[in-house]
Amino acid sequence: MNTITLWLESFPQLLEATLKVTIPLSLISFAIALVLGIVTAQLRLSKSRIARAIAWFYVWIFRGTPLLVQLFIVFFGLPKVGITLSAWLAAIITFSLNTGAYISEGIRGAQLSIPSGQWEAAATLRLTHWQTLRHIIGPQIWRIALPSISNEFVNLVKSTSLASVITISDVFQIGQQITARVYEPLILYVEVAAIYLAICTLLSWLQTYLEKTTSKYVVKND
Repeated sequence: MNTITLWLESFPQLLEATLKVTIPLSLISFAIALVLGIVTAQLRLSKSRIARAIAWFYVWIFRGTPLLVQLFIVFFGLPKVGITLSAWLAAIITFSLNTGAYISEGIRGAQLSIPSGQWEAAATLRLTHWQTLRHIIGPQIWRIALPSISNEFVNLVKSTSLASVITISDVFQIGQQITARVYEPLILYVEVAAIYLAICTLLSWLQTYLEKTTSKYVVKND
């Protein structure tokens, strides 16, 4: 069987796994991670020592340990203490917590880069902290943190391939199954890689578009 024929025959199965598993898993996990990242960033910048400590500990754990190990702990380890999760739920929880920790640092760094004078000006207008964050600081944070957040989304899409180790039939696991049947690892894994590459390329184009859109009113100093 030649390469083109094998690619054409395997593509429908790989595409189905991409549309039904890889993309939904990435989108759901990223949506939750984004919320976690925003909340955690605010806790890291909170005046409360307890809130800062909790947020720091969460970020420390999930940035300091491998994602694969985290998946194994959640899916295979938690049942030992009476917490049994489905493969999908375990993957979503792990990917969300891991990505949320990284996103929070990007948002925190962006927020710290905003001049403190803007907070003071908002205070003179009697805006609350959250009103200031939402209407004045937030849009600027989004523009500054957009590249790092987008990079985390791309990394998350690629990391979903690890879900295959906890029995989720994503595009990578389907590729493995086909490879085991036809004994053509190079051809099949290149095709799987091409699918990931196509998704990540589209996300990179979207990132570029969003960066241009959010920066259209920014005055550049020559």
